[in-house]
Amino acid sequence: MPRSDLVSWLVELTLACLLGGAAFLLVAAIVPGFKVRGGFGTAVVIAVVYGLLKALLQGVLILVTFPLVLLTLGLFIVVINAFLLWLTDKLVRRFEVTNFGAFLLGAILLSVIDLAMHLVIRGGAIY
Repeated sequence: MPRSDLVSWLVELTLACLLGGAAFLLVAAIVPGFKVRGGFGTAVVIAVVYGLLKALLQGVLILVTFPLVLLTLGLFIVVINAFLLWLTDKLVRRFEVTNFGAFLLGAILLSVIDLAMHLVIRGGAIY
């Protein structure tokens, strides 16, 4: 990988982590029961943990639950993302989601914010 590609990738990764932290703070301000205890640094840690869980587990979970994903025309992915938020809640002490509705609404809002961030970072290309 050429140096300029590596630098570009690191800048993009850093920006994604920072925007992810901002997204968690925004969702915490909007959704009752979705709490980030601490400041922006804590939110960035939560975003990194959630991002790693999504990168490592989301594809496997979609594959395992593919009949449900297909039957619901992809809406079951929201439940998978809510499950990944639950795992994040269990792994990060300063992050708390109090009920299933907050998990679902948080997962939906984070997905919408993630889509918007991809559009901004990648200049209109989603993936």
